[in-house]
Amino acid sequence: MILTTFVLFLLVFFAVGLSSYWASRKTTSDYLVAGKNMSPALVGLSAVATNNSGFMFIGMIGATYSMGLSSIWIMVGWIFGDWLAQRHTVPVIQDIGHKRQVHSFSGLLTYWILQNGTSSQLEQQDDSNRPARRFRQIVGLFTVVFLTVYAAAQLKAGSKATEVLLDWSPETGVILSAIMIFFYSMAGGLRASIWTDVAQSIVMLSGMALMVVFGVQAVGGPIVFWQALHGVSGSYVAWFPQGFGFIEAGLFVLGWVAGGMGVLGQPHIIIRFMTLSKDYTAKQMQRYYYGWFIIFYGLTILAGLVSRILMPELTSFDAELALPSLAEQLMPEIFVGLILAALFAATMSTVDSLVLSCSAALSRDLTRQPIESLFLTKVATAFILLAALSLALSNNQTVFSLVLDAWGWLGSAFAPLMLWLAWGRRITLGWAMASMLFGMMVFAVFAYGGLLSQIYSITFGFIGGFAVLIFSQSAGKRRSI
Repeated sequence: MILTTFVLFLLVFFAVGLSSYWASRKTTSDYLVAGKNMSPALVGLSAVATNNSGFMFIGMIGATYSMGLSSIWIMVGWIFGDWLAQRHTVPVIQDIGHKRQVHSFSGLLTYWILQNGTSSQLEQQDDSNRPARRFRQIVGLFTVVFLTVYAAAQLKAGSKATEVLLDWSPETGVILSAIMIFFYSMAGGLRASIWTDVAQSIVMLSGMALMVVFGVQAVGGPIVFWQALHGVSGSYVAWFPQGFGFIEAGLFVLGWVAGGMGVLGQPHIIIRFMTLSKDYTAKQMQRYYYGWFIIFYGLTILAGLVSRILMPELTSFDAELALPSLAEQLMPEIFVGLILAALFAATMSTVDSLVLSCSAALSRDLTRQPIESLFLTKVATAFILLAALSLALSNNQTVFSLVLDAWGWLGSAFAPLMLWLAWGRRITLGWAMASMLFGMMVFAVFAYGGLLSQIYSITFGFIGGFAVLIFSQSAGKRRSI
């Protein structure tokens, strides 16, 4: 029954993705940016499902299992930071995304920098503006490298649940996911990705809700559940981690606010905001985005707390394996299949987005002239997916450990620059590149140097990137005097 339910949900995802073929306009623009005519519900649910990848789906449960109630500040900080970042940027992203030339994250960033500059710069965007072309190629290269590795890790993560519940080999789950993504991506491109993301977001939310309901019932009900939490330890239901004073607690939350603001550096999420139809506003889209985000995040915290009560004997909580194992113990097989589909959906909704963002970069940014052929754009998609699949099957643990910091790398590189541009500030391409590289360098120093480890290292990447941008403005003023 577990396998039957799981396969049924996969067939639904597959059918939804393939059905996008009949809505497709069979053009490169439609393939890469879904015709830029998506509704608020589709864009909001797709973006938030893409945001909440397999690592977020299970990682938050592991954090809550270890930290207790204080993990709620990760949720509060992350969502608040996400909202701060989106508040003024997404309407501008939507507007610039509808420019005819923009079909990729790198194209968006380059066009935005030139638009904030002089009109003559904008007219020379690519053909005769060699610095703009070089900048676009470098950003495109960052996109392809980071997101291909990220996609490989997501494929690998999705196979964990099938390994536990279906006794499949890790390779089987990886290959199955890649095959499904290949066919529906070929059929409808980003439109197929968005449509399947919406279906997957519903399954993800339903699966997590069922996990909490069955878990609380197994504990003995809400009152017993709350009493059992107090029995774990005195600090488990504390509002902040043990030993944190006012300053430490503030810095802890600030780090997660910066993490949420890192959403502006994620090409696979930003590209979705570009697809929102001009008939709708960003606020309409964000109602779906944040409504789902808050409910899902809250359920995830509850699932982590339930797991700690039901599996207290674990000294090291393996979040990748414990969630499906707990589902198998608590739930009827039909619902275990739903949980398995939810875990699989969490990874697939991110992998297809990552692959298509890389396809746009490969076909639009890394070449001297953008590739207009739909066939060659699909070849680029197949190439990226094959590269991600090869990395996933190689089982290179070094590669997969790097992806844990992918959000921080990309957020440190691009998010400060995106905010700067949304505020209407001017920046040259050279200073923009300096901000990106310095932000990444500062992030690396703090992330891998073990400095101030209680604060998410993206905070310092943000500060580094902004420092360069502020310095560029003062340097420009000195030259004009």
